[in-house]
Amino acid sequence: MRAAGCELLFDCEELAVMGLVEVVRHLPRLLRRRRELLRHWQAQPPDVFVGIDAPDFNLGLARRLKQSGVPTVHYVCPSVWAWREKRVKVLRRSLDHVLCLLPFEPDFLGRHDIAASFVGHPLAAEIDAHASVENARAELGLAAGPVLALLPGSRRSEVERLADPFIATARRLAADIPNLNVVAALATDATRLAFAARCTNDPSIRVVGGQTRQVLTAATAVLVASGTATLETALHGKPMIVAYRLSPLTYRIVKSLNLVRATHVSLPNILADSPVVPEFIQDAVNVATLAPPLAALLTDAACRQEQTNEFAKLRDILAQDADARSAHVVESLLSAQRSPNAN
Repeated sequence: MRAAGCELLFDCEELAVMGLVEVVRHLPRLLRRRRELLRHWQAQPPDVFVGIDAPDFNLGLARRLKQSGVPTVHYVCPSVWAWREKRVKVLRRSLDHVLCLLPFEPDFLGRHDIAASFVGHPLAAEIDAHASVENARAELGLAAGPVLALLPGSRRSEVERLADPFIATARRLAADIPNLNVVAALATDATRLAFAARCTNDPSIRVVGGQTRQVLTAATAVLVASGTATLETALHGKPMIVAYRLSPLTYRIVKSLNLVRATHVSLPNILADSPVVPEFIQDAVNVATLAPPLAALLTDAACRQEQTNEFAKLRDILAQDADARSAHVVESLLSAQRSPNAN
């Protein structure tokens, strides 16, 4: 967005906080930033406000701006169908329209009188599932043999919780599978340094930054943190094992209050409504549980094919030219707002 000419009032990295307990210590700063943005846009009202994800931050802004007469759109439907369903009331008060990446979301929102459109997922257009594996391996300088990709998350807190079991699992597999290449892909300098600090002087694991798509193209199998990266992995057509850990206190709160309603946690499984990929959560994220299914994916082509067949179906569902469809919805909303017959 910066490269496209957007004016940045602050860096979105400041919003990269996840969980319940984890947010508390950052809350004063986050609330201050939101007040600053609200004052800015109340002084200079936009033609339309498009909040991108980060619903706990953006919806408060959207509600106040909508009250001021600014049309409001949210891009990426909050996962109200999975947990904290009562948030639909907040969506209804805050938004004129929701742009949904998943096909079942508009029907769910429609039942709660919230206007929404399925636009598809932009990653389906961006990712080339037929990119050259050989070129990607050459770019990364990988030797012959299977490739295990590690994607331990996009937030530093995720990486710090998952790095140790991911590294231990990779070391176990490297000891058992001849010529195994292990590459950890991190999105930012902060997460790359945090992960690299856990496997210092370990030549069996390469740590790279800013090359996630090359790593996924090169991969034979992937160990990935639950999140958008699971969908990215599926769109690359790469078999995977999904793992996730919350802070112990956050996990106890979520479990005790029964906040999560979804049967699955990873996007491929949610979309397929079946356990296409194995999922391991909290205490189950350890070498004993992760290594065996990963070993099967790394060594058994038939095992890999079971997943990749399902991933091809998901790509067909999500490839809807999301950028153009999203822009059309926003343009239509603006046109209706400017029409002399608009309410």
